[in-house]
Amino acid sequence: MNQSIERLLVLYTGGTIGMQQSAAGLMPASGFEARLRAQQALEAGPLPSWTFRELQPLLDSANMQPTHWLQMASAVRDAVAQDDCDAVLLLHGTDTLAYSAAALSFLLLDLEIPVLLTGAMLPAGSPGSDAWPNLFGAMRALQAGQVHGVQLFFNGVLLHGARVSKLRSDAFDAFAEAPRKRLAAAASERPPALLPQRPAQVVVLPLYPGVGAAQVRALVASGAQALLLECYGSGTGPADDVPFIEALRHAHRQGVVLAAISQCPGGHVDFDVYATGSGLRDAGLVSGGGMTREAALGKLFALLAAGLDHAEVEHWFCRDLCGEMAD
Repeated sequence: MNQSIERLLVLYTGGTIGMQQSAAGLMPASGFEARLRAQQALEAGPLPSWTFRELQPLLDSANMQPTHWLQMASAVRDAVAQDDCDAVLLLHGTDTLAYSAAALSFLLLDLEIPVLLTGAMLPAGSPGSDAWPNLFGAMRALQAGQVHGVQLFFNGVLLHGARVSKLRSDAFDAFAEAPRKRLAAAASERPPALLPQRPAQVVVLPLYPGVGAAQVRALVASGAQALLLECYGSGTGPADDVPFIEALRHAHRQGVVLAAISQCPGGHVDFDVYATGSGLRDAGLVSGGGMTREAALGKLFALLAAGLDHAEVEHWFCRDLCGEMAD
């Protein structure tokens, strides 16, 4: 049954969609609410009523940081608790849009209202821009009750917030759900509400010929609470590099969460296929299955920010929480 939207919050964080030209180039600009209302008067068909909020400072999403994920999640929760909003449309730059969609999928895991993210490849008002079609298309998807949980709307398509990646930088169909193998859907334990208590530091280490113990030790020394390894193929790596494996073991003993995903666009971690995979598992890595980098990073961040301990983070990381691992 479709749920009507009566109190929609449009949360503007910056990004290309509302940028205007400056002496230094395109920059996020305030005053987007007036532009949006003026354009809506030209739109055909009904749209939900909405209120508007700018999240300060407005950002080019290339400047997005994990602390901004917490700021956005807090703003969404405030919209529900204080303003009784029943949906949120979040306007965001495209460079890190998939990362924010994934992080919010976990940070808002317990929230029952739909949260939809969108942005644009060209600023609103530019000739041939996709800004208004994306924005009003997102509003109509919300109004029609098509949005569930955290999703992304782009180029006329609804996408899963914790499965999407930006695959192109020069076309309107820039986003897609990566074709990764996923676990069969199964009854799962009920996950905890991941209410942030503090920021968390998660570091991604892509494997490449030449990576070694020095890189692992440097990242651990930087304060990393979790190390996400982007492994080869089905979850393999230099298991015959004794110092590298020992550095991983040492990090794990220190309480650093070690997790693995595949660096292949269609990859899936299965440590049992190759000895070089089981070697990583034995060093303390847990499998992210077919999760994308964006999903695995956001999931680790949310689990650690909620104050879960090492064993709890490992437990929940390997389980499907919002469809990021299961079809």
